[in-house]
Amino acid sequence: MRYLFEAYVLDTDRRELRRGSSLVSLEPKVFDLLVYVVRNRERVVSKDDMIATIWDGRLVSESTLTTCINGARCAIGDSGENQRLIKTLPRRGIRFVGDVCEDKDSSVVTVAVPASAQPVTVPSVIPGAMPPRLPDKPSIAVLPFTNMSGDPEQEYFSDGVTEDIITALSRLRWFFVIARNSMFVYKGQSVDVKQIGHELGVRYILEGSVRKSGQRVRITCQLLDATSGTHIWSERYDRELIDIFALQDEITASVASAIEPKLVAAEGLRAETRSTEDLNAWDMVARALSHFWKLTASESEAAIAILREAARRHPHYAPAHSMLAFALLAAGYVGWIPPAADREYAAQLAARALELDDSDPWSHFALGYVAFTGRQTDEALRHFQAALDLNPNFASAAGSAGFAMALDGRSDEAILRLDQALRMSPRDPFTSFFFVGFAAAHYLAGSYDEAVKWARQAVQLRPGYLGAHRMLCASLAQAGQLKEAAAALNTLRQRQPNVSMAWVEQSVLYTPRQMPRFLEGMRMAGLMD
Repeated sequence: MRYLFEAYVLDTDRRELRRGSSLVSLEPKVFDLLVYVVRNRERVVSKDDMIATIWDGRLVSESTLTTCINGARCAIGDSGENQRLIKTLPRRGIRFVGDVCEDKDSSVVTVAVPASAQPVTVPSVIPGAMPPRLPDKPSIAVLPFTNMSGDPEQEYFSDGVTEDIITALSRLRWFFVIARNSMFVYKGQSVDVKQIGHELGVRYILEGSVRKSGQRVRITCQLLDATSGTHIWSERYDRELIDIFALQDEITASVASAIEPKLVAAEGLRAETRSTEDLNAWDMVARALSHFWKLTASESEAAIAILREAARRHPHYAPAHSMLAFALLAAGYVGWIPPAADREYAAQLAARALELDDSDPWSHFALGYVAFTGRQTDEALRHFQAALDLNPNFASAAGSAGFAMALDGRSDEAILRLDQALRMSPRDPFTSFFFVGFAAAHYLAGSYDEAVKWARQAVQLRPGYLGAHRMLCASLAQAGQLKEAAAALNTLRQRQPNVSMAWVEQSVLYTPRQMPRFLEGMRMAGLMD
């Protein structure tokens, strides 16, 4: 068995702990303790539990046990002060509180990332799927550009440059571009271009680096053929920082020209000039997104704080408003903030962003999400489609459209859309949400065993996602696995003590005509009013 969390792989068969490709040295008892707390992460393990299991009940001093716990924390980058992964509960014991993915068949890719980032582990192959085929149009993946500034605080800047290039390429309709979220899974890794091309189903890979010094920036990039590993094109740009937007457009045009020069000539690409004010606003939004995509409550809070300030300081910059709207809605959906707390404000932000720039796909996406959280499926789908019209490679918009269809009982359409989202972004941090969409689509189609399969995958991938636990409870119950459904409900109650039939009916986003089916499953699992 392998347990995957953050950048770590805990392999019980090989008795190894790895961070990315690096082996972490551990004392045998420290390894045993780490395995024990990870295996029993659903409960608090007491001092007596640990002594009975790890030391076979032999007499062990308090200092020996404390040293062993500290060693386990140190091995996974934790400490007694931070308690990010191994939490002490006074007078009760300790508990492993990180999100863990279990891998029994070695079909999981593990990511090594800088210490400043919170990595996400996702399946290397979607259940039952083959590696994706090359699309029938030019396909490209943009690896996260390397920060060469020597300052970890500038990671957000190189990430922001990467995101903007991905977005610009995505607007070229003759290209198939892998979404940002899947590409940032590879951040900080030494990668094999051919392997990435095979895993993602793309022909071309763009990689590069960014060095920012004072008011100047140097960007180097090269375009590679992923099928052969051969070099196609490379360039180095030294510019004033104020030229960053025009430079990003120039890089996009150069990449496109190297792949399809005739199409580029027909399209007539040209760089867009922007002001110093836009550069300052862009910088704040890039900083915020570097927090948000780590997908934790604390990082989401940090992102929202920066975006609020960006919207206040730069009231005419559309992305500040649209991204703040989306961050608020996403935080409410996963439960980091009360679901309805900022919904009206988010709707105002999204509408304002659309007024400022009707070509901003995030504005439409945020408005779609507002409609989705209001159970207005047709209105949501209209905005999600508008976002996809502006950015044909917008995986989050495709996935959200599929999710909205699933919760409205449009199962066949939902599955097609969710498949599309996973093809656009096979390594997406939102993969667990897409999986719940698949589960809901199969559930409402009466395919309960299939719903169980997808719900289990979602829970394993992101144990903290409560929607996956609720989906698993109802699916197991409808599939006739009542004992397993009761156990799943018990786990849900531990994670969400306030869950009730009334809460589900008010807060879960099934449309009124489909809600009774889901409530029936939850009632069968044992949930009471």
